[in-house]
Amino acid sequence: MKKLNRKLALSVTSIVLGLSTLASSNLYAKDFLTPGVFKIGMEVAYPPFESYEDGKVVGFDPELTALLSEQMGVTPKYSDNKFTTLILGLKANKFDAVISGLYITPERLKVANAVPYAKTGASILVTKGSSTRPATKEDLCGLKVGLQQGTSWIKSLGDLSASYCETNDKEPIIIKTFPSSPEVTQALLSHNVDAQIEVIGAAKIMIEKTKGRVEITSPDLVYPLQIGIYINKNNTKLKAEIEKALAEITANGSLSKLIKKYDLIGV
Repeated sequence: MKKLNRKLALSVTSIVLGLSTLASSNLYAKDFLTPGVFKIGMEVAYPPFESYEDGKVVGFDPELTALLSEQMGVTPKYSDNKFTTLILGLKANKFDAVISGLYITPERLKVANAVPYAKTGASILVTKGSSTRPATKEDLCGLKVGLQQGTSWIKSLGDLSASYCETNDKEPIIIKTFPSSPEVTQALLSHNVDAQIEVIGAAKIMIEKTKGRVEITSPDLVYPLQIGIYINKNNTKLKAEIEKALAEITANGSLSKLIKKYDLIGV
């Protein structure tokens, strides 16, 4: 009987050890909405960060997600959403994280945690040959400026208009918002707005797509900020694992190569 009990105990121990090994090999599964799947919220209409090419999601953020997923041993999956609904979708547990070229701002940090992965800034776009040539954000006083809905620049320009334009007896900045960045560019080409503010990488894409019908007039970056991965505040475990994976791809040089490829700045 003792031998039988000993064999039973050894069998139970083997099962426990086996389950422990299995759990450690899939260490990250419990931190994700779906075990083994890293579901990312993004707006897939924002090159060079993300866009569709032959039915596939391509760009900086998908490539970053792939690098992180490889380190964490999970499969990336993308959820295409409107830019303005990304943080709301994160709070509603529609996806594990948002990786969509989002600036890290105090307003967003009130509702979600963020892990910085790069730095960038915006450029000012006008139509080619326009007599209106704003070089700095202060030059936007009195102009109609087109912005994508949900961007941090809406508040920034509103504050600038009140604190700089109006206090210096200049005309206020007229802010006009549109559902997507390409729609802002269309409004610019249609002369419904005088200027557009866009992340420099996306601004260069707009120049290419319009075959040079728009151009950058700002020599320096406007509103340079860090961009980050957003995670639910209550999922501190996932945040720590993303930070660990990010440190690993930083150490092996793959992140710096990706940042250089897309003309961004390292954190």
